Amino acid sequence: MKLLLAEDDPMIGASMVRGLKLAGFVVDWVRDGRAARAALDSGGYGLLLLDLGLPLIDGVALLKELRRGSLDLPVLVVTARDTVADRISGLNLGADDYLTKPFDLDELVARVHALQRRHLGRKQPEMRLGALCVNPLSREATLDGKPLPLSQREFSLLAALMEKPGTVFSREQLEDRLYGWDEEVASNAVEVHLHNLRRKLGTAWIRNVRGVGYKLVEPAPESPA
Repeated sequence: MKLLLAEDDPMIGASMVRGLKLAGFVVDWVRDGRAARAALDSGGYGLLLLDLGLPLIDGVALLKELRRGSLDLPVLVVTARDTVADRISGLNLGADDYLTKPFDLDELVARVHALQRRHLGRKQPEMRLGALCVNPLSREATLDGKPLPLSQREFSLLAALMEKPGTVFSREQLEDRLYGWDEEVASNAVEVHLHNLRRKLGTAWIRNVRGVGYKLVEPAPESPA
């Protein structure tokens, strides 16, 4: 999942980006509310990590604006404002969760995963499609109960496709899920990762919809000889 972090403190922001990337997330980091608004307008994010004390447009105003609009995006407020009244206000404005500073990075990662599951309507960490199981929390995938040896990019690509089996994703959409602003992307990077996934899963799992994109499907059972 690709996250947008809106945090103006350079030390806290760098620490959060580092921890979230180690957990397998793609993270874009902005340092003021105006930049956060512009980034959100471009789309492609699965969750917003929002500090309330942002310059230019503060987090409270940005959260109000988001919830007045039609953007259906989970928001995790991460702030030093730690009174009960602050937490109630943040949640009432439309935040999906509220985490006060200082915090443990493991708790941050766990809350992000929990919000992702809630947004996708899942109660368990695992995503299943037939014999295929993907666990974003442990970053493990199995097929017929056997571990799949996937690189970080391959796992992230498979997890993106598994969120909505049968949905066609364009190359640009998948590329956006795999790479942040600070990463160079080769023109055929997504196709290379898809080729490697097909080699490890079997070609029937990922279908190419000509001129549109790619989708994950459960292969039809083989007919008896």
